[in-house]
Amino acid sequence: MNHITRVTLASLLLCGLASSALAAETRPNILFILCDDLGWRDVGCFGSTYHETPNIDRLAARGVRFTQAYAASPLCSPTRSSILTGQFPARIGITSPVCHLPAVQLEKKLTPGNPNTRVLVADSLTRLKSEYFTLAEAFHEAGYATAHFGKWHLGHNLPQNPNDHYEPRDQGFDSDFPHAPKAAGPGGGYLAPWKFISDPTITGKPGEHIEDRMADEAAKYIRAHKGKPFFVNYWAYSVHSPWNARKDYIDYFKPKADLKNPQHNPLYAAMVRSLDDGVGRLLKAVEDAGVADNTIIVFFSDNGGWAYPPRATDPEGFEDQPATSNLPLRSGKASLYEGGTREPCIVVWPGKVKPGTVNDALFHSTDFYPTLLAMCGLKPRPGLKLDGFDQSGTLLGQPSPRDRVFCHFPHGSPAQAVSIPGFLPGTYVRKGDWKLIRFHADNDDGSDRFELYDLKSDLGESKNLAAANPELVRELNTLISGFLKDTGAVVPVRNPTYKPDDATKSAPKKKAAAKTEPAAEADPLEGWKARGCDATVKNGILTMTGKSAAPFLGFAAGKTTGPAMMKLRTRSAAGGAGKIEWLPSAAANQTADAKSASFTLKSGDWQELTVDLSATGALGIVRVYFPAQTQPVEVDWMELKSGQNTRRWNF
Repeated sequence: MNHITRVTLASLLLCGLASSALAAETRPNILFILCDDLGWRDVGCFGSTYHETPNIDRLAARGVRFTQAYAASPLCSPTRSSILTGQFPARIGITSPVCHLPAVQLEKKLTPGNPNTRVLVADSLTRLKSEYFTLAEAFHEAGYATAHFGKWHLGHNLPQNPNDHYEPRDQGFDSDFPHAPKAAGPGGGYLAPWKFISDPTITGKPGEHIEDRMADEAAKYIRAHKGKPFFVNYWAYSVHSPWNARKDYIDYFKPKADLKNPQHNPLYAAMVRSLDDGVGRLLKAVEDAGVADNTIIVFFSDNGGWAYPPRATDPEGFEDQPATSNLPLRSGKASLYEGGTREPCIVVWPGKVKPGTVNDALFHSTDFYPTLLAMCGLKPRPGLKLDGFDQSGTLLGQPSPRDRVFCHFPHGSPAQAVSIPGFLPGTYVRKGDWKLIRFHADNDDGSDRFELYDLKSDLGESKNLAAANPELVRELNTLISGFLKDTGAVVPVRNPTYKPDDATKSAPKKKAAAKTEPAAEADPLEGWKARGCDATVKNGILTMTGKSAAPFLGFAAGKTTGPAMMKLRTRSAAGGAGKIEWLPSAAANQTADAKSASFTLKSGDWQELTVDLSATGALGIVRVYFPAQTQPVEVDWMELKSGQNTRRWNF
């Protein structure tokens, strides 16, 4: 090779490297805004006439609004895992929001259940395994600066285990703020001082909203990294419980509330407004940094809105009002009906997508992974398993590659479905306008039950057409079976040891009530009084659904004296802290004279608790406070023992 040839080759190589570097430097930035529990109709551009969201509406005016976008699950952690991996939660194994729990569960399996468990449901994984090549890692490998802000809920590391790698900085993110991977939500409230953030250096002025602080931190990051491509993952805590907000915002929405409007809760409207404030701060940061014309922005929610009473902690008192309404969609968060998984979705792609457009194509949360890479001129790693479709062409008006969506949710129970319609173990497929839901082992004989809906004519899923269309049911059910097999899904089954009458048979027989006291015999709560909650009894199970900040069951213990012991068999999907309180008499000072013993209810399957009541003298009035503020709590039986005397309630 002569000197001229070597020089020419070197020049070509340098030009090629410079061209490659230039391409990397000019690739679009990504700002991914994920809301928590925001419903399909919760923002103005998606139809809300009560909530005020000028910044989110401005975002929609700059891009495309998808009207038929779906989360992979009606609960948060599974959807989050689908976004970062491009895979179905059924394949990953994270099917329930349990990634804040200390136990590391990495095996796909059914829960063991017990004779009173009708259907065996999945035992969800509690961590996103580090083996996945996440969307953040893909962008990081392509030279992007990557940062996570806000809620994670995909696992945390245990101090005693140095091999744990489940947190944002283990999964492809260079930085993480406020770094609270153990938090399932803003525990303790949105307003400073923040109790859910373990880092003592992260403090706020009294009353400062966490979304304001997080958006300000994200803005700093955007300004600091405007010279190279960035992937900012802004996963808001809003509008998940706890139900609190800025008082000035609540006062603003109070006079605007109209009970004829399905959405009329001032507290929730105030929470949505703070979310919109955060979006506004992010948009301003992009504009101030001069990168608005080169920044792709995604706005999405992880599951449907909470269309049930919010059990507000605010003294203004909105505990009896539903947080929001997803109408015309049926039900909401935790449900397999449309209100549980259809989400508001906005994508801004400057210079590519025509501003202010609306797209009715099917979109799924697994699609973000391949779509965002394609929008940035990148390709997925060779051999990587992806369930999502590249929808970059769909954004430009081309036909969508997706003609169906699946959702597998192997959790819930008939008792939970009483207050949350569709909160049952099931799987659905939507193909075209038809949607088939298979509720696993839900018939009396243990077989699957089917519901079929034509969403084009019945968006509210009010007319089950399964009986009239057996061939279509078989066709769609075959798709569900193929999906379950392909993903290796954990499929709920009828418990072979299910004996609904076991508890009744083993319990002491009740004395027959006198014929002159029919009311006492008819009381399903057996003397307990529900306060701040709804309590119903079905098939021997008491289901308690909170309506206030401190729901409880109360009972007059009469002459029962302490020390005593309370035993109970109970379960809750959410779990939480509870307590048993006793007062000497109804006339006692309920603050000064009350004594209590605390307990912790773990999330998941049935458990038996024993709580020692270190009372002296008469117990008087006994109150059992359950953590029923966010999800129902089920009680199989309770037993109060004092000396040689035992009283049992089997419901």
